[in-house]
Amino acid sequence: MRLKYPSSIKIVRIPCTGKVDILHILRAFEMGADGVYAVGCMEGDCHYDSGNFRARKRVEQARKILDTIGIGGERVQMYNLSAGEGPLFAKYAVEMHEKILKLGPNPLKLAKKKAA
Repeated sequence: MRLKYPSSIKIVRIPCTGKVDILHILRAFEMGADGVYAVGCMEGDCHYDSGNFRARKRVEQARKILDTIGIGGERVQMYNLSAGEGPLFAKYAVEMHEKILKLGPNPLKLAKKKAA
């Protein structure tokens, strides 16, 4: 089955969402990403015990930081899926893409263009 989701979405695979650090999320915005979303296994069903809980906490912390600095915490999202829910992954990708289109480009990109 070929899943259809926006080509602008770049997938970064990691062994566990528990490895996602706040710095990874913030760095993505610094590098020009308009939005970031993490997709982990179902809560309570993590192969590495509590990785998805750590990821959710870090995503929430990143949201607070992005709100504080004016980028907007709504640009970061966490989803939980099982491995067999590919169509739901594609649905979330489309939803996140549409949300980011409504929010517009990353304010850091706009600031860099004005400075140049």
